[in-house]
Parts: sequence; C-alpha cells; structure tokens
Amino acid sequence: MQNDVFHEQESELVLSKKARLGVKFFFIYLIVYGGFVAIGVLNYELLAAEVFRGINLAIFYGFGLILLAVLLGVWYNYLCSRYEKSGQKEEGRP
Repeated sequence: MQNDVFHEQESELVLSKKARLGVKFFFIYLIVYGGFVAIGVLNYELLAAEVFRGINLAIFYGFGLILLAVLLGVWYNYLCSRYEKSGQKEEGRP
C-alpha cells in the first residue's frame, strides 16, 4: 500500500528539476520586465517612440511581455512533462 502512494508522488529529483526550471524562467521574465520598468522610470519619453506601423514602444513591449509569459508557460509545461516521463522511466514505470 505504501509503495503505491510513493509511485503516485513525484520523485524528489523531478520536483527539484521543475523548481529550478521555474526559478530560471522567473528570472528570465524578471530581467525582461525590469527592462520595461527601467525604461519607464529612467526615460519614459522613449516609450512614446513609434516602433512599428504607428505602434509605440510601450504597447509593443507590453504585448511582448504578455507573449513572453505565455511562451515561457508553454515551454515550462513541455519541459516538466519531459522531466516527469524521464522520472517514470528511471523508476521503471510505464
């Protein structure tokens, strides 16, 4: 019975990998978001500059942040699924 409960829980190695990956992605996003905030604080006039077909930098950067968050989330999910599958193979489970 206790063995079944163990198999239902993820191994510590898989949990550790997923946590490290989450922290790495957090810092990637934090750096990009920090750039947006830094521009807003240090040179806010730059945010009004036209970047592409009448779209200013603030809108372009803002949508870029949203897109980056979605892409990082999808990538995180994909990599975590791979970690879980490799963890199951190491434990001998199908």
